[in-house]
Order: sequence, then C-alpha cells, then structure tokens
Amino acid sequence: MGTKETTGWFIEGIFEYNPSRRWRATTGLDAVIFDATIKSLLNEKLGQLEAKFDADVIFYFGEIHPALLRPFRDLIEDLKKETTANRQRLVIILNTAGGSAEIAEKMVDITRFHYEEVFFIVPDFAMSAGTVFCMSGNRIYMDYSSSLGPIDPQVWNGQQYVPALGYLDKVEELLEKARVGTLTNAEFLILQSQDLAMLSRYEQAKNLTITLLKKWLVEYKFRDWTVHQTSPGKIGQPVTDEEKVARAKEIARQLGDNRYWHSHGRMIGIATLRELLRLRIEDYSTDATLQPLLRSYNDLITEYIAKNNYKVFLHSRNQF
Repeated sequence: MGTKETTGWFIEGIFEYNPSRRWRATTGLDAVIFDATIKSLLNEKLGQLEAKFDADVIFYFGEIHPALLRPFRDLIEDLKKETTANRQRLVIILNTAGGSAEIAEKMVDITRFHYEEVFFIVPDFAMSAGTVFCMSGNRIYMDYSSSLGPIDPQVWNGQQYVPALGYLDKVEELLEKARVGTLTNAEFLILQSQDLAMLSRYEQAKNLTITLLKKWLVEYKFRDWTVHQTSPGKIGQPVTDEEKVARAKEIARQLGDNRYWHSHGRMIGIATLRELLRLRIEDYSTDATLQPLLRSYNDLITEYIAKNNYKVFLHSRNQF
C-alpha cells in the first residue's frame, strides 16, 4: 500500500497510524472502514500463523475469569465444527495478568477434549494463573522480551481477586513471631482479625495451583521428554516416570516460592526459566520468519484492543 507523510502521521491505505503506534480516533464511516481493514489484516496474519504451525490458532487477551469460560468454550467448539480442517493441534497466543486457577483448569479440560496437542505462545506476558495455564501446553514459545510469573493463586475475597501467598506468608511471619515471643500488640490485633475461612481458601488455592502444575507438566509438557539433556552424569540416559514427577514438583515449588520472587507481579524471562527452573522453552527470538510474524500480529491486535479500551478480546479465524 502507498504511504503518504502527513505532519507526524502517515496514511496507509484508508486509515491513519501514528509512528508511535497510537491510533488516531475515527468516527462514522471512517471508523467502520478502519475496523474492517484491521480485521482483514489480523485475519490474514492469523491465517499465516495457522499455516506455519499447521494448527488452529486463537488469541486470548484478558483475565482468566469465570465469565470468560463459556465464550472460550464456544470459540473452541466453533473451530472444531469445521470438518475440512479437523486439526489436532491448537495454538493459544496468550496475553493475561492472571486470574482464577479453577477457571484455568476448566479451560484445559475444554482444550484437551478437542485437541491432542496444545502450544502456548507468550508474546508479552502470561502471569499467575496464566503461567499455570501455559504449563498445560506441550510446548511454550517465548522470545527474549516475554515473561511468565510466579504461580501465586488469585482468590476472590468478595470484592476483588487477591494474591493468596501474600496473605499466607504474612500470617506465617506473625505466627513465627508469636512462637518466639516477639509479636507486638499491634501485630497480635492483625493476626486476631484474620478470617480463618478465607485463610483456608488461600491454602486450598495454593495447593490446587501446585497440584495442577505438577499434573500438567508430567502429562503434557514432559510427554516427549525421553532422555536427559542437562543433568550432569545422566545426559543421554532414559528419563523415568519418577524423575518426571520429581522435576515437576521442583518446578512447582520454585514457581510458588513467594519469598524468592518477592513480588506477585515479578516477570520471569526465558533465561531464568531455562537456567533456574531448567524448563524447556521454545525461543523464537532469532527465528527470521516466526518472530516478525508474531510481533506484527500481536502488536497490531493489542494496539487495536487499547484503542477500543477492551478488557477482554478473543480472536480466531471465525471470530473477531
């Protein structure tokens, strides 16, 4: 398409785009044409990704929330109705700050009912329950700027989702002070005011998150892990089922160690995932075909989401 410079903005075909990648607001017929053009571009790029992976590809942006379970299910079922493709591989491009581990579990039930293989691509970040969701994948694709996060489960406290481990760690700290006789009066009042039922829910959420992660790693992520590749003294030797379980437990323990990560929002990059957790990640940073395709698709669709102030956005070849 032709390009025309216009005082800091330039025209690409029929819509205006700022070099800083912020869209100029449009109205009326221009807005309709603008949306149609964006939809066409994104569908084209999505089609290229489906061809690249020989898979159905969906884009998921937003919280992992109970309200999204039915739309997610319908999106997957709609793809599987097309008998002409009947692919057995699903690729999920995931952008999420986290949410409910229980809903992530149901989403895994849905994807695994329909697909033999599930790959996750994290162009930006998939935190908390998003990280847990990714651990159900046969493969996880990231580049050098992508991030996962600690698996600190989010629990609804009646008003909002709160990170469970922060509460549990603080209560444990106060209990330890009480054991050694250093608890202050103010801290005693804080400890006394804790809702035991909510603390029980936090503990249950923590245990569920770890259980799911261990199960999915062994069942899916480690499915094709047959020989040791990094363990000194074991390289080339067969991997046993017991070793897979032990490795999954260690990864779950490390990702759930709130004292190590210090922050629920800590972003864990590919180098740490590989070196500290020894977790296999597919790095597309230098893939001359895949990296620019994913970047152009993800940047365009997330800018479109920001322009329209969407909190949630799902995209497939059948839904926009």
